[in-house]
Amino acid sequence: MCGIVGYIGNREAFPILIKGLKRLEYRGYDSAGIALLNGDLSVYKKAGKVSELEKVTDGKPTYATIGIGHTRWATHGEPNDTNAHPHLSQSGNLAIIHNGIIENYASIKAELQKRGYTFHSDTDTEVLVNLIEEVRKQEKSSLEDAVRIALNEVVGAYAIVVLDKANPDYLVAARKGSPLVIGIGEGEFYVASDATPIIEYTKNVVYLDDQEYAVVRRNGEFTVKTLGNVQKSPAIQKLEMSLETIEKGGFEHFMLKEIYEQPKVIADSLRGRMSASQGWIKLGGLSEYINRIDKADRFVVTACGTSWHSGLIGEYLIEDLARVSVEVEYASEFRYRNPIIDEKDVVIAISQSGETADTLAAIELAKERRALIYGICNVIGSSIARASHAGSYTHAGPEIGVASTKAFSTQICILTLIALQIAQQKGTISTSKLREILYELENIPSKIEEVLKLDAQIKELAAIYKDASNFLYLGRGYNFPVALEGALKLKEISYIHAEGYPAAEMKHGPIALIDEEMPVVFLATNQSAYEKIVSNVQEVKARKGKIIAVVNKGDTQIRALADHIIEVPETEEVLSPLITIVPLQLLAYHIAILRGCNVDQPRNLAKSVTVE
Repeated sequence: MCGIVGYIGNREAFPILIKGLKRLEYRGYDSAGIALLNGDLSVYKKAGKVSELEKVTDGKPTYATIGIGHTRWATHGEPNDTNAHPHLSQSGNLAIIHNGIIENYASIKAELQKRGYTFHSDTDTEVLVNLIEEVRKQEKSSLEDAVRIALNEVVGAYAIVVLDKANPDYLVAARKGSPLVIGIGEGEFYVASDATPIIEYTKNVVYLDDQEYAVVRRNGEFTVKTLGNVQKSPAIQKLEMSLETIEKGGFEHFMLKEIYEQPKVIADSLRGRMSASQGWIKLGGLSEYINRIDKADRFVVTACGTSWHSGLIGEYLIEDLARVSVEVEYASEFRYRNPIIDEKDVVIAISQSGETADTLAAIELAKERRALIYGICNVIGSSIARASHAGSYTHAGPEIGVASTKAFSTQICILTLIALQIAQQKGTISTSKLREILYELENIPSKIEEVLKLDAQIKELAAIYKDASNFLYLGRGYNFPVALEGALKLKEISYIHAEGYPAAEMKHGPIALIDEEMPVVFLATNQSAYEKIVSNVQEVKARKGKIIAVVNKGDTQIRALADHIIEVPETEEVLSPLITIVPLQLLAYHIAILRGCNVDQPRNLAKSVTVE
């Protein structure tokens, strides 16, 4: 969950590292640091954001053409200057940056202490760099071999880059369970957790696979080997993202930019995959396995956080349209409860980053039990994309804001297409109904643009409720998962406690909380349960709760009951989450801004959760 970046070449490393760390700051921002090698090994690190690190380095010697940098999300040890990366070995000859968790660090540390090593931080990372140093000393080996041997002794997840004071012409990088990408320039190399620090300089990259390491050299040579010392011939891939996609583009925050990008990215996620006029859907990965998918007894969706909410919507879609049983599992629980799963099941794994550790572990368990794995992720070349038998990219483009917005919407789009294609294959949907939904899908981007025009109105609403202590979000059917997601967005970025519930469940407990201080957000666009929702609104009104209702344009019945109305364009009920989530994203955003919160980097959260 940390961000790592390294450079070796002919350019000055410091500005590349600092800029790279700023672009990776969404992955972790408890502390930051860099190590630069120019004869001597200079290490600068500081608790806080990268801007604090810049203050520390101001006026200090920073010229070097090789260096490594790190922005941290704390796992072992509190966020402070000492625990910040890079960490040095006891001799001061090796510097390391690390993303992940070394699970057996305590036993290794105890053994190293017996051998005379002392430790200055509380981190597992300092243990790892000293283990590498001890292996090199005992084996009289090269750094490359010492890293390989040491990593075969550790248990856990990692992405590391190691710098050797005595060898300024190469870096060693390795990964297991945490992402690592190598950018290949003209006589130079970049190493990073993801492509955002690299795209400005080169579009040629190599993604390391699990239990692989790379040696990149100043002369332009690089090698990739397994931890078993088997040389690989890695494929060089072209990055599809552009520099513009990772800049704010005139918006005050990445989150707001990404909310406003939803019409475009939804269109991108659908392009070439469906035709309303011709009545077809074709997801390439799904088509490849359509016979096996058609015969599946059950679908199991596994995901975490916002992706779990999109998975719940997928459950409604697939069961409603394709008439196949679906279970939705938290990936973090799935792997530990000995689930019943076999070759007749299809597992749909959803992750924005494609690197979520719990979801990857769930995939591996399902593969062991011979289930078909269908991955849905946003990042091309990510671990989940490579671990899946088939899958679909969402094409949302880079999502920098920690609180997911456009990735959620595009995940819903892919799940909708999956449900429709399976339904068409099974014959559980009529041609006329299929075309109705497809035509409406094509109109969703323009309808979201209409919702975005309500931004000023929603900002005024946010000013009224910015000081609330609690929120309740209620929805039925397809809008129940949207209620969960709306509550999560508010919690994540404004730090207001919020809960999402099925509207009918309110009277089984949460109604006890409702008084004149409690804002209650109703998602009331469902025609299939409209009268039931009206009854739920009445129950809140009778207890003096403050009612904010998201309704279809022209609604009069709930308008007469609610304190505030947000009118959205009507759409097919199966597609309603794509519309109703947008005002909830904007509401959370504006409340957080009015409370002075950092919406792009909320406290304690990281974008890509690559540790368990």
